[in-house]
Amino acid sequence: MAERPLLEVEGLRKAFGGVHAVAGIRFALTRGDIRAVIGPNGAGKTTLFNLLSGQLSCDGGSIRFDGERIDGLPPPRIWRKGISRTFQVPATFASLTLRENLQTALLSRRGKSRAMFPAAAGLLREPAMALLDRVGLAAQADAVCGTLSLGDLKRLELALALAGEPTLLLLDEPTAGMSGEERAALIDLVGRIVRERELTVLFTEHDMDVVFSIASGILVMHQGRILIDGPPATVREDPEVQRVYLGGGA
Repeated sequence: MAERPLLEVEGLRKAFGGVHAVAGIRFALTRGDIRAVIGPNGAGKTTLFNLLSGQLSCDGGSIRFDGERIDGLPPPRIWRKGISRTFQVPATFASLTLRENLQTALLSRRGKSRAMFPAAAGLLREPAMALLDRVGLAAQADAVCGTLSLGDLKRLELALALAGEPTLLLLDEPTAGMSGEERAALIDLVGRIVRERELTVLFTEHDMDVVFSIASGILVMHQGRILIDGPPATVREDPEVQRVYLGGGA
């Protein structure tokens, strides 16, 4: 008997005025997949992520996670079901320390988001420190987020995503704006964490070296539709993909 997909997207649609950002796409992820979503700017990649994580409501179609419909649910409920995401621009509390950011996320995961600092300052310190240590930021636990470099912010956001104890991790351009050295280090870190935690990953990325180095499959979007969804070798050689993206630039 075939394994049920972890994520099933059927006929998903979203339009903004007359622009069909996501135009009836369908795909599925099985557990353990590391699927890249690539395509030119404006292809609909971030809109797709916003639909999957509940930031946007869909105009039609369905999203099932582990067999359950989740389209229409608000982001906190989707997050608690096991879907975490990062953003192109890291989303953190700039005035809080790294540890406080993680404690806030961990408290929310446990349904205690009303516990505010300083009353909550002593709660869940150890798991917060464990997550910071895992992404290489334990030494900066007491630093204020607003002082961090972009590379460290990306690491912190990864730790925040892991605080949700996800089964599915959505990474929206995780290396955007980073130097080559930072990019390589972050992708190596993500790969190790994904293997350790046996996560399923869907990620967008413009750096094709990153895509072809870690993706087990690639979904190519163009004008809100899927051109091809297949293994990296097949995608690399597809003439239509070459025409609209790989050969013509983003």
